[in-house]
Amino acid sequence: MAVIDKKVWTNWSGDIHFEPSIAMAPSSEEELRQIVCRAIEHGQTIRAMGARHSCSPLIKTNQVLLSLENFKGLHGHNAQQQLATVGAGATVEEIGEDLFAVGLGMINTGHINQQQIAGAISTGTHGAGKKLTNLSGQVAGIRMITGTGEIKEYNETDHPRIMQALKVSLGSMGLFTQVTLKSLPAFQLHRRQYCASTDDCLHHLQQLMEENRNFCFYWYPRRDDVSLRLWNFPGQGTQQLPYARLYKEYTGWGKDVLPTSHSLKYNELEYALEAQTAPACFTAIRKRVLEKHRSQVAWRILYRPIAADDAWLSNAYQRDIVAITIHQHATLPYRDYFNDIEQILQHYGGRPHWGKKHSLKAAQLRRLYPMWQPFQDLRTAFDPHGVFLNDHLTEILIEE
Repeated sequence: MAVIDKKVWTNWSGDIHFEPSIAMAPSSEEELRQIVCRAIEHGQTIRAMGARHSCSPLIKTNQVLLSLENFKGLHGHNAQQQLATVGAGATVEEIGEDLFAVGLGMINTGHINQQQIAGAISTGTHGAGKKLTNLSGQVAGIRMITGTGEIKEYNETDHPRIMQALKVSLGSMGLFTQVTLKSLPAFQLHRRQYCASTDDCLHHLQQLMEENRNFCFYWYPRRDDVSLRLWNFPGQGTQQLPYARLYKEYTGWGKDVLPTSHSLKYNELEYALEAQTAPACFTAIRKRVLEKHRSQVAWRILYRPIAADDAWLSNAYQRDIVAITIHQHATLPYRDYFNDIEQILQHYGGRPHWGKKHSLKAAQLRRLYPMWQPFQDLRTAFDPHGVFLNDHLTEILIEE
C-alpha cells in the first residue's frame, strides 16, 4: 500500500489547507477494507479525496486521507442495456475515453473534465439542461465499502431506497469503489456560444431552456451582458437567435464537447432554486451586484437548469431547478461578496451545492430536504462508528 509523502494538502482553489496524520493510495478493495477496519479499531476517521475540486471542506481531516487514484478503468459494460461499470476514482475525462472505446458515452457531464466520478456523484455535481438530471441521476449501481468494513453492492432495481440515500451522500456512508452508469450510444454535439444583452437573454430564457438539449448562460457583471451556451445533436435546437451574436461553434463527440479543462482557479458559491423562482432570484442578484459589488467582482455568474431527481440529498430532489453559481477568482477576497449574495439565494428558498461554499448547518438544512431523517437513519446504519465524518460533515449532518 502506497503512503503519499506529502504533509500539507489543499483543495483545488488553494483556499483550504490541512495536514492529515497519514495519506494513502490503496491499490485494491481489500487494502481499502483493511484501512476501514483499522480505523474502526483505533477510533480514527477517514476521508477520501477525489480531484479536490470542492470549495467546501469535505475532505479536510487531521486523520486518515485516502486517494482513490488506483480505482479506475472500465470494469464491464452492456451495450444493449446501455450500462457501464467504471472505477470510482476515474475522472470524467477518463470515463469519456473508456466509454467511447466501446461505443458509449455519458448522458451528461459537468463543465469540468478533471472531476473524479465518485466525488462528482456524491456532491450532486451537475451539468446544464432542463431535461437532464445531475450526475447522480445517471447512477444505476454502486459497489462500496461500508463503515463496518464490509464490501457491498447495491442497484436501483433491488435496493431503491438505499440508492436514493447513497447517490448524494458526501462520502458519509462509505467508500465507493465502482459505479455503474446509465449511458448512451456515443453521440456528437454541436456547441454554439453567443453574446447577447442580459435583458434579451431573460426575455427568451424559457424558450432557450426548452428548445436546447444543454443550455446555460454566463452573466458578466462588468459589462452587464451574457454569453449563451447551447449544445445540441447536430441540426437540432434553437436555430435563429437574431438578438445574439455567434462568436464560437464547433461539433464533436460528447466527451470532448460537454466538459472542458479549466486552468483558472476560483472559489464558488452555488444554490439551486426552484425553476419558477430562479429568474426573480437572478434578477435580485444582478441588481445587488451592480449596486454594490461590481468593482470587486472579477468573474462571471452562471445560470444552469437541471431536471428533478429522486436522490434524498440532491438539491434537485423532487423539483426542477436552476443552479445559480457565483464565482470569484482564487486570488481575490470572496467572503463579504458571497455572504451578501447568499442571503438572496436563501431568501428565494435555495438549496446549497454540497461541494461549494455555503454557511448552512444541519438544523437549517433539515428544513430543505423532506427525506432528511430517512437519510440520517441509513447513514448511521452504514457508518455506526462515524468513521467517515469530519468536522465539516458533523456540522452539516448532525444537529447539536
